Amino acid sequence: MKGFRTFVLRGNVVDLAVGVVMGAAFGTVVSALVKDFLTPLIAALVGKPDFSALGFEINGTKFPIGDFINALISFLLIAAAVYFFVVLPVNALIARVKRGEAPPDPTTKKCPECLSDIPIAARKCAFCTSAIA
Repeated sequence: MKGFRTFVLRGNVVDLAVGVVMGAAFGTVVSALVKDFLTPLIAALVGKPDFSALGFEINGTKFPIGDFINALISFLLIAAAVYFFVVLPVNALIARVKRGEAPPDPTTKKCPECLSDIPIAARKCAFCTSAIA
């Protein structure tokens, strides 16, 4: 039982559980945004955006493609909402945070003879055995 408790309380499992719960909640918010805001906005600009009645028939077989078109438009709207309202702001925030960081100090340098990467403190190249000044 102790091993199970260690497994469940390990950071990865807890982080994954939080991510799944937050993802489900965020999915609901984004779906509501698309359904209640973006779709009516498109309907106001273009007309009624419901394509469920669209379809065609070949040799007596019906192809109701309207639901597929509705799902495709919904997917594209959700993807656009996620990109513009989540991805772009998060990327801008990360870029702003990283802007103030100094680049890390180099740990290697080039050998002047063979151009191999060698440690900064090396006095002799491990590849060509030339002395480093």
